[in-house]
Amino acid sequence: MSQRERGWDFYLRTLSNSSRDSNTANDPASDPSLLHSVKKLHDLCKAENSDDLVARVYPQINKIFQRAVASLSQSRTSNGLLLLVILQFYLDFGEVVLHDADPSLRTFFRSCLSREFADPIVAEATLEFLISNKKKLLTSFPNLLPQFFPLLLKLIAWNGERLEKLFLKAFPGLISPGSFLPLFPSLVDLPISVVALEKVEKSSGPLIGSNIASIQKNTAPKMLLALMDEAYTGSTIEDGGGDSESEESGAIDVADPLFLELLKDENDGIAERPWSSPVMAQLLQSAVITLYSDRLKAVLSMTPRLLDVYFSISLHDMNDSLICALIPILMSRFATMFPDKIFSYEVRKRLLEFMLSTFQRSPNFIALLKKPIMDRVGEAYDSPDKTELALQLCWAIGEHGGGGGSHKDEARELFESLELLLYENLSSRSRLGMTQNVSLGSDKDTYRRSSLSRLLCFVVTAIAKLATHHRELLPRARVSLGKVARSRTSDARVWKRACDFLGLMNDPAICSSILGPSQGTTQKVGSINWNEGATKMVAHIPFYILGEQEGPPFHDFSFTDVLPGRR
Repeated sequence: MSQRERGWDFYLRTLSNSSRDSNTANDPASDPSLLHSVKKLHDLCKAENSDDLVARVYPQINKIFQRAVASLSQSRTSNGLLLLVILQFYLDFGEVVLHDADPSLRTFFRSCLSREFADPIVAEATLEFLISNKKKLLTSFPNLLPQFFPLLLKLIAWNGERLEKLFLKAFPGLISPGSFLPLFPSLVDLPISVVALEKVEKSSGPLIGSNIASIQKNTAPKMLLALMDEAYTGSTIEDGGGDSESEESGAIDVADPLFLELLKDENDGIAERPWSSPVMAQLLQSAVITLYSDRLKAVLSMTPRLLDVYFSISLHDMNDSLICALIPILMSRFATMFPDKIFSYEVRKRLLEFMLSTFQRSPNFIALLKKPIMDRVGEAYDSPDKTELALQLCWAIGEHGGGGGSHKDEARELFESLELLLYENLSSRSRLGMTQNVSLGSDKDTYRRSSLSRLLCFVVTAIAKLATHHRELLPRARVSLGKVARSRTSDARVWKRACDFLGLMNDPAICSSILGPSQGTTQKVGSINWNEGATKMVAHIPFYILGEQEGPPFHDFSFTDVLPGRR
């Protein structure tokens, strides 16, 4: 018998003996030699490339997997590494032994990783497993990772930047048509999830190792019992937890749905985050007034980078229907996120960049989303964040003509909404406090007046640009801007902007060049193509023509080179 055959028999006997050993029969992971034997047998199967050898070892490995899963609730040893090695065997040789790995993979996520995500060794091994099998998982089990993205986000939230590079490689696999929309709120709420997890740990002890199993039996933290019941049995608290063995877990008080939502393990679709919940307000207040933990600092830094990947994949891989459905969610979350200044700034910057780039690529989205867009513009007075979102949306409305020339009805409705906002300001000077005679008050009041003045400048610009895109709106635009120009209560900047646009409207060619569509339209005769400004020597236009002087020009180009539409 060769040395390889002796080693093969030794490892097989180790697997067989483990089922008869009373110490390891009910807890296979407690025997380190078992993990080593499974690894060796897997390597030998790959090296020999023999279907007979795979068929011999498969029954023993499958029995160990079933015993390990059955012992999870009582085990005080981490089972993650052992189950991952067995899952690798299933993926590599499942076709040989006709084993469908999908139920086994789901069992690992639902029963094992939900308990051991806080273990840094298991977390790292899980990410390496996902990366090495990325192609096979995406082709054979495309819904697996998107279904369990909340659990994987908990994994990276708890383990922090140490695993960020690995997670970024696995992260694209979490994005699918089914997970695309609910994934965004979960990413933005990643710092909230960290705070919730830390609160659970503070109340119930460490979240790794044997303590997880003991926490499940502890009657003290009801919120964690609710979480465990959701994660392990698949039941909800409302249905009484039919699989639960204790009376306490069947009578859990559901006064705090926040933790069930934030710390859930599976993607159950889009769920409204309970931001109005008193528990959320208390949680955020305690997080802000205390020193940030290292884990929270890491997640605050890491989340914007995850959003970069998410938005990049969105623009390249997602269809227009999903992207259009995402934009209202972005707008609703713009002013609702973890209250850290740097984090909020970084996230909001990415939200605006994505929305504006989406409108640039698909201007018709503005027409399709006119209702949520105008709802956000109407909330401009509520907070500085909503003011910033409103003025950026006003810019997009004007820049893209309310959706383009084929959406005249939607453009008219958007125009009327902007017109109403402008008239509301003119008739309610006390609301905005923007009269020229108001003395400077506090810095907050000064900032408020400046922000609202900036918003109205954008509103005036959007009105003028909409009227330039859709010429049937020109008479109404002249009336609107004329009221601003005649108003003595208008801010000086708003007044000057309105006067400038009224002057431009008296020269349609120049007005169309400056305020007209920037893309996708044919240049009209007499209008200037400003995009060619870098290649034309505009400063060398023969000014003697403008001054009605006679004589030959001292240049080597004609006026039509600069303005090709003029003859």
